Amino acid sequence: MKTILKYDGTFEGLLSSIFYAYECKQFSISIEKRKIHEPNFFDDSVAIISDTSKAKRVWKGLSKKTSTQGKMKLYKAFLSEIPNVENLIFYIIRKSLSSTINIETDFSDPKILLLEKIVKKVNREKHRMDAFVRFRLTQDGIYFANVEPDFDVLPLNASHFKNRYADQKWLIYDLKRNYGIYYDLQKVETVVLELSTDLNYRNKTSFYFTPEEIHFQKLWHNYFKSSNIATRKNMKLHIKHIPKRYWKYLSEKNC
Repeated sequence: MKTILKYDGTFEGLLSSIFYAYECKQFSISIEKRKIHEPNFFDDSVAIISDTSKAKRVWKGLSKKTSTQGKMKLYKAFLSEIPNVENLIFYIIRKSLSSTINIETDFSDPKILLLEKIVKKVNREKHRMDAFVRFRLTQDGIYFANVEPDFDVLPLNASHFKNRYADQKWLIYDLKRNYGIYYDLQKVETVVLELSTDLNYRNKTSFYFTPEEIHFQKLWHNYFKSSNIATRKNMKLHIKHIPKRYWKYLSEKNC
């Protein structure tokens, strides 16, 4: 029999779960998101309430054992949403806190090596979002983009877009996770909206976006098409650099 710690799906909730494990000295546990937990007759379950102070204590304690970069890797692994990643993070935090040396690069441990591989995938997706996000100017004067990244990388993209588009109001919305990041010329904040299902329909664009924006999108699409040299087309290489799953959000691919 083992104990299942059910948390709310936030990083703060995960750290609160780890605090609970140490506080109760229960290490034969499994940490699961509350929304995906399936009760059974053989395991006990405990509902963990997110506690900012407890989460900060875990994070601060980890600072004594690992670098800022090492902590960031744990956060990026959490954003991967890979099944059972919570228990991988718990394992590495436990090993870090109990070790007298920094274990970040101990790749002889399969779990630390696995963490490194996950982080690389998340970093790759983050950089692709930096490159492939395409804004459209709405009737409300906000530059809007919708995305569906493989991993929950918007928190990692926020600083890039804030620095790059500091003089514009913009909103990047993750349709897959139903939340977005909005910049109001001063700060970036998380927002949750009810977006219309016809937002990306061509015959509805004039309702949401300015005429100038629609015209610009067509010009960009035509430029991309005319500058493409058919005899030098290498579709295999093109797909390698711009996977097809991103095409539906690229103005140069759609008009």
